[in-house]
Amino acid sequence: MTARLVDLTSSRDPIPGTPSRVLLRAAVHPTGPQAHASAEMQRPGDFKLPPFFNYPPYFTLQPVRETREKQVQLWKDLILDYCRSQKMYIISLGEDFPLFSNPKIERTLSYEAKEVFLAALVSEGRAEWIDKSHKKCLILWLRIQDWANYILDFVKENGLEVTTVEDIRSGIETHGTELAGIDRSVLMRALKLLEQKGKAAIFKGTSADDEGVKFSV
Repeated sequence: MTARLVDLTSSRDPIPGTPSRVLLRAAVHPTGPQAHASAEMQRPGDFKLPPFFNYPPYFTLQPVRETREKQVQLWKDLILDYCRSQKMYIISLGEDFPLFSNPKIERTLSYEAKEVFLAALVSEGRAEWIDKSHKKCLILWLRIQDWANYILDFVKENGLEVTTVEDIRSGIETHGTELAGIDRSVLMRALKLLEQKGKAAIFKGTSADDEGVKFSV
């Protein structure tokens, strides 16, 4: 398969010893000596990072529009994939986040770059700013509608006509599914969406932990 060429024209962080206009084949499918280096990719936890993560230019916002669009898309995909694999829902711009720096190549995303990548996710409905100052972001690796559909399928497969909110998050049937450890606010929004569609009814218990759900499936 032919490697995709990523144009880093006028990169603010060019690769040493190369002209200002450079095409990085290794962005997606590295070849040559660089391929071996990419094979030894750093891994936050057990997550395998994509090849571009080891190339300095991708940690600097690119000035050329077409190049930046490719860069932003790569980072959006990476953030969503990583958060999904690690079941992470909140990213704070003011706190350390495993993806935003790579000690191996001594590169860290600027605050502006982090905000740009997260804002791109927000614009596509894959994330939401939690605060007005845009410092914390809720990552929706599944949109609320998708979560609602997933819950319905889960309930049908397990015959859970009546259950509790906490059992959906941490019950035996939930282990090994996307619902395990789901952010409570995301879960409640998905359940309320199902309630609006007449497919679920949320009822109160003696405490928040006792909230129940009756499904119409």
